[in-house]
Amino acid sequence: MLISIIAVLFTFGLVIFIHEFGHFLVCRLTGIRVDAFSFGFGPELYGRTAGPTRYSLRAIPLGGYVKPAGENLEDLSGAPDEYFAKPWYTRLGVVFAGPVMNYLLALVLFSGVILLAGEPRPSNLPVIGEITQGYPAQQAGLRNGDRVLSVDGAVVDSWTGMAEIIHARPGKDVTIEYERSGAKAQVKLRARTSPDGSGYGVVGIGPGVDYVRVPFFKGLRMGAYQCWYWTAFTVKTLAENIHKHEKPDLAGPIGIVNIVSRAAHTGKADFFFLLGLISVAVGFFNLLPIPLLDGGWAAVYLFEGISRRKLTENAMKYVNGAGMALLLSILIFATYNDISHIAASRAAKRAAAVQAQE
Repeated sequence: MLISIIAVLFTFGLVIFIHEFGHFLVCRLTGIRVDAFSFGFGPELYGRTAGPTRYSLRAIPLGGYVKPAGENLEDLSGAPDEYFAKPWYTRLGVVFAGPVMNYLLALVLFSGVILLAGEPRPSNLPVIGEITQGYPAQQAGLRNGDRVLSVDGAVVDSWTGMAEIIHARPGKDVTIEYERSGAKAQVKLRARTSPDGSGYGVVGIGPGVDYVRVPFFKGLRMGAYQCWYWTAFTVKTLAENIHKHEKPDLAGPIGIVNIVSRAAHTGKADFFFLLGLISVAVGFFNLLPIPLLDGGWAAVYLFEGISRRKLTENAMKYVNGAGMALLLSILIFATYNDISHIAASRAAKRAAAVQAQE
């Protein structure tokens, strides 16, 4: 429990703080006065003022914030070092700095994991290394590290052999015997038809990985590729959801906490790789042209640069209101998804337990 709490606080604290540090850094480089820069939220535990900036450590270590002077139109005093006193392209650089820092953090984490642990390659041992949320294996209670012994009575000694049997059973019941911590057990579940159009049966499991050492620059290239791959994957998935009129499988705070908690118990490499994925997700999400997010502000500043007109204070209120409503809707939807996944998983586990007793 303690490890999970520390992992969650570290994950959210680091990813959000790095994002805000990007904004802070570009503010300082472009001559924008910063009134406050904080790690954490809530009551101030420690603080000191250096120049115009109040630096503080706060009670809730879930990120941080930066407060540029004159960041609200109604607060402008006319001083040249205020946020909205700067030209649109300077403000554009400030808002882009947060997502850029998230991608830099992800590059460091991905490259670091690859260089220290090695290049991951799928293992051919019949040991489960990945469980897909919402699929039969997860609902039946299978876990990472379970060693599959047989499928429908056929003994398996390799991942390839096990996969061939499951692939041949789309839409059919499959009995999997496995070993966990020296104890043997079995579950019965129904294989789904693979969504990739291959027609294979799948239950939502992936192999473990073996690691091979790589040279330094190859590790950096592989880390950069991970940043690109997961961004492209997100864009492609969202585009398919929109095209097919499907609701996105979006994880909210509850789902992210559960994922981080599990990763913290599976090993340092998995945890830091997941931290990189979350940093990419935060960076990408903030680039979306949604009011109140960095991408929304970027759209406003680009409009200002093209039209040579600034949005009025009144227009800003409408834009911010629309952004708040949209973000709350996304949060509610994501939380509903999290709760639905948890409820479905528990129901499936109860059904599997009852079935095993019959």
